[in-house]
Amino acid sequence: MQSDTWQSVEQNLLKTIGLVLALLIFAGPALAATAPVKSPNDNNAYRYLTLENELRVLLVSASDSDKAAASMNITVGSGDDPADREGMAHFLEHMLFLGTEKYPDPGEYQQFIKSHGGRHNAFTAFRDTNYFFDVQPEHLDAALDRFAEQFAAPLFTAELVDRERQAVHSEFSSKQKEDGRRFYSVRKAISNPNHAFSQFAVGNLTTLENTEDNPLRPDLIDFWKQHYSSNLMTLAVYGPQSLDELEQMVRGRFARIENRQLSAKVHDEPLLTEGTLPAKVRVDALKDIRSLSLAFPIPSQQEHYRNKPVRYLSGLLGHEGPGSLFDQLKKAGLVESLSAGSGMDTGQEETVQISMSLTPEGLKQQDRIVDLTFAYIDRIRENGISKRRYQEMKQLAEIDFRFKEKQAPINTVTSLSMQMPHVAPEDVLRAPWMMENYAPDQYRDVLARLTPDNVVVAVQEPDPQLESVNKTPWYEAEWSMTKLSPDTLVSSAKDKLAEGLALPAENPFIPEDLSMISGQTMAQPISLGAIKGMDVWYARDTRFETPKANVFVSLRTPATRASARSSVLSSLLIDAIKTNLNAWAYPAQLAGLDYSIYSHLRGITIRVGGYSDKLHTLMNRILTQVADPTLTQQRFNIARERMIDGLMNKAKDRPVEQTSEFIQTGLLEGAWSTEEKLAAARNVTLDELESFSEAFLSHVDPVMLAHGNMTQASALNFAQQVSASVLRNSERVQVKRSQVRALPEQETTATIEVDHPDTGYTLYAQGDNTGFKERAIYRLLAQIVASDFYEEVRTNQQLGYIVYAMPYEMLETPALGFVVQSPSASANEIDAAVQAFSREFMITLSDMKPEDIAREKQAVISKLLEKDRQLGEISQRYWQEIDRGETDFNSREQLANAIRNVSRADLMDAFQSKVVERSQALRVDTAKQTDNGDRVLEVVSERPFVPDA
Repeated sequence: MQSDTWQSVEQNLLKTIGLVLALLIFAGPALAATAPVKSPNDNNAYRYLTLENELRVLLVSASDSDKAAASMNITVGSGDDPADREGMAHFLEHMLFLGTEKYPDPGEYQQFIKSHGGRHNAFTAFRDTNYFFDVQPEHLDAALDRFAEQFAAPLFTAELVDRERQAVHSEFSSKQKEDGRRFYSVRKAISNPNHAFSQFAVGNLTTLENTEDNPLRPDLIDFWKQHYSSNLMTLAVYGPQSLDELEQMVRGRFARIENRQLSAKVHDEPLLTEGTLPAKVRVDALKDIRSLSLAFPIPSQQEHYRNKPVRYLSGLLGHEGPGSLFDQLKKAGLVESLSAGSGMDTGQEETVQISMSLTPEGLKQQDRIVDLTFAYIDRIRENGISKRRYQEMKQLAEIDFRFKEKQAPINTVTSLSMQMPHVAPEDVLRAPWMMENYAPDQYRDVLARLTPDNVVVAVQEPDPQLESVNKTPWYEAEWSMTKLSPDTLVSSAKDKLAEGLALPAENPFIPEDLSMISGQTMAQPISLGAIKGMDVWYARDTRFETPKANVFVSLRTPATRASARSSVLSSLLIDAIKTNLNAWAYPAQLAGLDYSIYSHLRGITIRVGGYSDKLHTLMNRILTQVADPTLTQQRFNIARERMIDGLMNKAKDRPVEQTSEFIQTGLLEGAWSTEEKLAAARNVTLDELESFSEAFLSHVDPVMLAHGNMTQASALNFAQQVSASVLRNSERVQVKRSQVRALPEQETTATIEVDHPDTGYTLYAQGDNTGFKERAIYRLLAQIVASDFYEEVRTNQQLGYIVYAMPYEMLETPALGFVVQSPSASANEIDAAVQAFSREFMITLSDMKPEDIAREKQAVISKLLEKDRQLGEISQRYWQEIDRGETDFNSREQLANAIRNVSRADLMDAFQSKVVERSQALRVDTAKQTDNGDRVLEVVSERPFVPDA
């Protein structure tokens, strides 16, 4: 798989919100207002301008948007931390939210955003810090007023400094046992100690010491003054207002931010000390994971963002088609996944990274894998530079840009604000898709550095038996590094796998017919009746002017949920099907098609989506595999071992993840505990899987949805495909939806054993029924309580970094969830804090004015009825409605109406009964030794189900 980001923690933060980092520092004088080049499918209006203080702004006017958003990026990050104040950039990110001269209340900004249907957050990366929010459009002006003040006149209130350093420490502590963080800490440990990347980026109570002799606040203010400046800031603002209106909102407010005429830091030290390479690093993993990566340092490719030489090469290195490096290694049972792409980029230097997850056999043969990787790089060096391949990549990128779909505004502005410092104004919208020129010299320049004498080979595995052990600061990850000779990384012996390596052939899935079908978009799906016993639903939808469609097929069957063993067999069968399809289907994914096959509580679902032109070809191949999958002992052994590892790793998840897993296992009909599935996985055989494969569709309750740029005739053809391929020998049965078990009237408490320094705590307060009124009460309660709970338990009491209240709805059964993970408090101390908060919150509810409740109702409704921006969002919603049997397709509207009718008495009665008195509540916490979880699960499993309204 091609990957354009390094699998680091900072880069993963960028990925979770869909960012694409582009690649050129654009320097120049103040810019006149201009409009970037946009997709032909984009009906938004844009204006790029520079304010008097050199702050660059991109305005996005989306006239039909029911959400507004903004993001501010500062080209300052953890790479700017003082050596004696590691984590300062991250700490400043935390402090900037907590009060300004105009809005001194530290919780005012957060409460305003939350109460007006929005969300907000920020993150600190190596070279950037980004702040972002979204909100109901009519409140954008007021939100921007608060947002701008954070950068113009923050207070850095003295009494909040010590409180917030505790929050930073809790954030560090909560992730201290995550293997990703630990591996990243080793990356830092082996880097050049004179390079800022080597420093600890998060911060904790030690690095952010706050004593009389070493006060933190003066250093914080100095850091802000020395690094935050309007000429290092880029702002993106998105709303339905006109460009002139948006500009009027922005100019006065953001021009107030001081221009200190600063320059972004240049990281000109080499990332690795001279003489380090080549080297091999071995890292101890806490979970049962095995990974291998090759990292090659190269000069930063920022200036080549229009041609993307690393993208071109990673498209070959990470290819998964027949004969690719991944295909050969997976067939040999050595790897499970492979990605390649650009990694850490300091502005001066970056890395090309090839990352693989290994099988146990692959771990044993890691030297062979490295040798084969260099053999494949040689193939690319010899025959991979091809104008035909470049033109294919360019064509696919242009198609994707031509039919680019809208993203959520909050993701859009964050991506844009981060790209603005690095690309020319006219390119800011199209930069991620640009492959302007065929650039063989640039490809060769990169390839010249993908050599055995310029690589760090890193292996992460559990209990590696290191001879010379080092430990990273703070995360205490054990590791060792060995200097290598380039000759040891490649072998002169012939390898059968190397003989089978092949570069990608021409892609047969590139869409040719990109026309839109005639006819208006249908208001909702219609039933096409039963095709040989399969319910078929269809909706023509061309509202986004993208020639795409989605087809879902659910093969509901009692076989998949009969037992934990059945659940395990279902997962193993799906693994075999996906493995058999991968090499053949990978070119389809590159060409804008995608598919998924997944198990659920009622059976198995197949989904195909993307450009409708060749969707039927992809579906037909999938159905063939589902009907008659190839099962081998090698793949079975690998998949079963991987499943066992995954199940065992659950015991090492974050404490609050384990409390949530416990609740779902106990309450969901058809959900099996980790221990039950683990026992089944350890004993299941290939013969059983073969028998299951032959019989699992003998009794089936099938249903299909076709939605998008597709005619009714095409939908019926898909249905015939399904019927002929997988349903020809099936007997039709009815498979009911799973239900949720009702808790006893009195509070149920469970303590589960978790080996983690933090304490996990979840209080699940269950509603009485699945009716719309009950669901509305709990949605609204969650909206109202969330900010106060966070403010009290996390901000004021500092019980932990992970603190939130949420609607905990499962299969339409409403509930409230209160979640805390604390590095310092016991479960009883957390519970006492939650109880005290609950009692106080009853007073808050009783004092709420009607207009305040109305505002919170509108916030919930605006999120619930938020406009769809992509075809897939609508397809997914239709599919969920079909699964629920809500075939009037108006559940959202019914729930919104119910929210409008909730009274204060409804809220108070529910909160008093379910949260204060804890009727029908399940409290789950963690401890290092005590465990009564099994006993509680036995009791809960005998309970009746939550009734309908």
